Amino acid sequence: MPPGVMTRPWQLVAYWGVLIGLGSGCLTMTFAAGVTARWFDRRRSLVTGALSSASHLGQLLFLPLLAWSVGHHGWRPPVVTLALVALAVAALVFLLLRDHPAEAGVKPYGATEFVAKPPPAAGAAARTLKVLLRAARTGPFWLLAGAFALCGASTNGIMWSNWAPAAHDHGMRATAAASLLSLIGIFSALGALLAGWLTDRFDPRRVLTVCFAVRALTLLALPLVFASTVTVPMLLFTAVYGLVDVATVPPVIELARRVYGEDGPIVFGWTNAAHQLGAGASAFLGATARDAFGSYDVVWAALAAGCLVAALLAPAVRMRGHTCRPDASGRGYPSQS
Repeated sequence: MPPGVMTRPWQLVAYWGVLIGLGSGCLTMTFAAGVTARWFDRRRSLVTGALSSASHLGQLLFLPLLAWSVGHHGWRPPVVTLALVALAVAALVFLLLRDHPAEAGVKPYGATEFVAKPPPAAGAAARTLKVLLRAARTGPFWLLAGAFALCGASTNGIMWSNWAPAAHDHGMRATAAASLLSLIGIFSALGALLAGWLTDRFDPRRVLTVCFAVRALTLLALPLVFASTVTVPMLLFTAVYGLVDVATVPPVIELARRVYGEDGPIVFGWTNAAHQLGAGASAFLGATARDAFGSYDVVWAALAAGCLVAALLAPAVRMRGHTCRPDASGRGYPSQS
């Protein structure tokens, strides 16, 4: 059912919740982790940071414009416009992108030798499930998944769905709230780049810990600075929170690679699934808590506590000096059991 002619709530749930959810899920940072693993031997984290930042720069370009368009023309024209933009981007991807460096006749960045394109792998879905079963027997997987679930709950889960209602509770206009959200997107882009640069140079567990700790402090401060207008404290919040919003992605991808080797991108995909589950739970429970308590204050405090827990989980991820491989039985990762 095209969005411009929907007439029933279930149609919106099916279109936005299922179709858009599947499409956006296919284009998450899991895809970027796989691309980076193929095309880069050096500065991988910086590249994943750049790809993360690119995804959030779209907020800068679209959010204020979409908010203005919804206010003047309703919701249908903005949705149709986004659909047309997505089709145009899909065409560019089909025409310009290559699956492997060998297809372009180049070496992966930083590699000393040319890498031939591997043959198409059969049973990709089965391998994905096998990797999950192996990784689920190891402690690092659950630590990363738990931390990333809390990450999703404290970022897009609450902000992208409950930010506007929270701003409305404080008397802020929708256009001002959208502008602040786009500003968070700008600083998210900068923070992702910075986190990628730091992850290439320092222990990714420390980078992850700092990101979660700073995010916890910003969420604790939010009820104190939320106002009906755009104030200096609100701008400071958007800057600091934005810097650590997507900054967790590069260190988590790098940790998955170091612990699980070639299976790292797949493990990160499952970890990212936990991120989305945490985000979905936060979106629903945050709104439920708002209705129960009359404000979002308890939500910000609970999410800050969750971020502190995630900050403690990150140092517990054990790493080796080398990446590990499945054992001879194919059932586990012996060095990380």
